[in-house]
Amino acid sequence: MDAIDDSEIAERIVDELARPDGSPALRPVHSIGIGAVGYFNPSRVAQDYCTAAHFKRHSETKVSLRFSNGSGSATVRDGWSDVRGLAVRFHLPDKTDTDLVAMTLPEFFTPTPETFLDFTIRAKPKPVVWQSPWRKILDMLRLIPPAPDPYPGEKISPNMGAIAYANEHKSAQLSTFEAASIGAPTSYARAAYHAVHTFFVTGTDGTRRPVRFSWQPIAGVKRTDPTKPPRDRYLQDELRQRLENEPARFSLMMMIGENGDAFEDSTKPWPPHRIRVMMGTLTITGVPKDQETFGERISFNPWLLTKGIEPSGDPVLHLRRHAYNYSSKKRGGIACPFTKGHMDD
Repeated sequence: MDAIDDSEIAERIVDELARPDGSPALRPVHSIGIGAVGYFNPSRVAQDYCTAAHFKRHSETKVSLRFSNGSGSATVRDGWSDVRGLAVRFHLPDKTDTDLVAMTLPEFFTPTPETFLDFTIRAKPKPVVWQSPWRKILDMLRLIPPAPDPYPGEKISPNMGAIAYANEHKSAQLSTFEAASIGAPTSYARAAYHAVHTFFVTGTDGTRRPVRFSWQPIAGVKRTDPTKPPRDRYLQDELRQRLENEPARFSLMMMIGENGDAFEDSTKPWPPHRIRVMMGTLTITGVPKDQETFGERISFNPWLLTKGIEPSGDPVLHLRRHAYNYSSKKRGGIACPFTKGHMDD
């Protein structure tokens, strides 16, 4: 097969992600979401580790953000087991922006653009098939997690193709099996979100460190009861009601990598005993009425970086730059503002 470049692979991935129950007017994944606003305050030590403007001591940075369900379905299924997303845009003092895109999985599905395309094709949603009790018993005897029963009204399964791929590819197993059993949060504000890719940050002393970021909810992580029937719609209303009473807050945690850690492979977790630094607090204050402007038309991109934060050589991180831009153009979103940022082409 002739080699194809990252931009072509990215476009093919976005096109392949389209679901029969999706909409071309929405994102191909994380289709259902809600925009919110707030501000970010850095911790006292954040500037020592990273010189980016939003980590400057005693500063306060306005943010726009979007919570989302991971599915590409245009139907709201809040109570179904699904990955959730949190994309945050920091509006910096020099009128540029920088983004941090995260999800409730701590690892990605594949290590390269080519394997990501293969995974996307193989993992396309398939018609629901009920698994017999005998097959479930056989799977358990083989130490294979049995397939869960379909939800009421579920006609296509997002997991079976991905699980079949993961059974053949070790690199996809951790994230795929976590995604299939991740459950549903009681609130967007009660889930932890991980940026998955490695970035390099530079501190005030000039030290350059490999890091991975995550958002940890100050209210704590809490999931719904999987033994009870799932609710279709509650996450957006719950967030609005929560913010009417008090802000929602997250701590931005930064894990520092060491020699031997996987800096360019987001399918591999780092050891849990790595040093973590609390970089600041995200305070979410409200949900704008104009969701088209403050949520759906914003084109977040993990490549929209600022001075003090650099991308690693992770090829999937590089691929996502093209994929997000292509997806934004397809659905008529506002173009990613690379022309205003520090990471210009």
